[in-house]
Amino acid sequence: VVFSFCAAFLLGGIKAMVVGPVAAALMILGNVGVILVLFPAHVWWTIYSLIKTDRINAGLKLAVAIALPVLFGLWLGLGIFGSALVALGYGFFTPWISTFEAFRQESEAKKFVHGIVDGTWGTIKGSCTVVRDFADMCFHSYPVYLKELRECAQDREPLSIRLLDVPSCILVGLLGLIVDIPLYTVIALIKSPYMLFKGWQRLLHDLISREGPFLEPVCVPIAGLAILFWPLVVVGSVLLAVVSSIFVGLYGAVIVYQEKSFRRGASYVVTMVAEFDEYTNDWLYLREGTVLPK
Repeated sequence: VVFSFCAAFLLGGIKAMVVGPVAAALMILGNVGVILVLFPAHVWWTIYSLIKTDRINAGLKLAVAIALPVLFGLWLGLGIFGSALVALGYGFFTPWISTFEAFRQESEAKKFVHGIVDGTWGTIKGSCTVVRDFADMCFHSYPVYLKELRECAQDREPLSIRLLDVPSCILVGLLGLIVDIPLYTVIALIKSPYMLFKGWQRLLHDLISREGPFLEPVCVPIAGLAILFWPLVVVGSVLLAVVSSIFVGLYGAVIVYQEKSFRRGASYVVTMVAEFDEYTNDWLYLREGTVLPK
């Protein structure tokens, strides 16, 4: 098993070095190209739909118009960053994982053939499929959604907001970004070592006791790969926490709109930090609850 694992790991690494740059480049160039080429059209379609729709009143249109530069900036920044991150992960790790999945084949000959072939051309085709689906979503699905927004039924009650609540929405949205992003980042960074070592501890325990992903012999190589790449999972979790904090913070403006209360929006911003701390404590089997205010 050890020799097979080392051989598959080496072969998967070679395939990742050969196929990974091609697949990642295709996905990055394709998705980023779609984002940049369609960005002016997205801006125009969004502004035009915002002006034409009767689904929201003038106050809410003003609030959305003020938030649009931030939303467009997030779309560009997170879209490009996310495309690059997903492309690198998919391009380099899919050939590696496909090599280990070849152990599920019945005969040794099939294991050898699939270990070499799987994750090569299929990874490149998968990158093209991702770009095609992403382009379809940006070029077809989004305009269709905006068209439905413009042509909504006239008998439906329009969404409305008082002009006096617009400054409160803006302030709470900014407060959410200022408070949630740094605190989410600090909490995620502080607890990342716990996640790293507890994950390794659990995986090694399952390896020794032949439980969990190590229950079946054919799954042992893939589970061994999980042990090696667990630090990348931890890094990805930290990045996910940082990105999610942006939307969690901005949602405070929605709370102000729904509750018509600045105080409840500000309370939501503070409470979500405590909820995140408590959730990560439970997930990592640390102390119950949280010391942060709710």
